[in-house]
Amino acid sequence: MVRSDGGQLYTIEGLAAALIMVITAYMIVNATSVYTAGDTHISDMQLETMGNDALTVMGTPMNTTENNIGNSPLRMILEGDSDDMSEMFRTKFLELVNTGGTGPKRDIQFVANYTCRDADSNAISSIQLISSSGRSLTGTEHPVRVTKWVITNTGCGTIESERNRAALVEVLLWLD
Repeated sequence: MVRSDGGQLYTIEGLAAALIMVITAYMIVNATSVYTAGDTHISDMQLETMGNDALTVMGTPMNTTENNIGNSPLRMILEGDSDDMSEMFRTKFLELVNTGGTGPKRDIQFVANYTCRDADSNAISSIQLISSSGRSLTGTEHPVRVTKWVITNTGCGTIESERNRAALVEVLLWLD
C-alpha cells in the first residue's frame, strides 16, 4: 500500500494561505476609506446659501407702510431700539432659514454681529452683537460665515452723525 500524505499537506497549506489572504484583504479594506473632499462641503454650501438668501431677503427694501418706504427689515433692525434688536433679528432670521418644507427639521444656530464705518471721522466701531440663537460656539462646530452690507444712519455703537454709513452684518451659522 502506498501512503499519500503529500495531498493532505498541500490542502492544509492552501487553506492557511487562503485564510491569510482573506484576513489581509479585510484589514486593507477597513484601514483605507474613500474620502471625497467635495462631499463633505455640500452641507456647508447649502448652509451658506440659506444664510445668504436670508440676509438678502432681510436686506431687500419693503414698501408696506408710508413710514418705512425704501427701508429693509435689516436696516430697520439696525436703526431700531437696541433692546428690540436681538429679538427682531432672531425671529426674522430663524423664520427664513428654518423654513424647509417637508424635510427633517434643521437645528440651525447662529451668532450675528455688525461693524460700522463713519465716513466723516473714518472711525470704525467695535463689533456689536446683534443677536444669537442662544447656543455659543464651543469649537467642535464648523461654522460658515455670511455677510451683508447695509446702509444705515443710526445705531452704530459710539458713532453718531446724521450721515449715512455702511454697516457690515456678519452671521456665523452652524448645524447643531
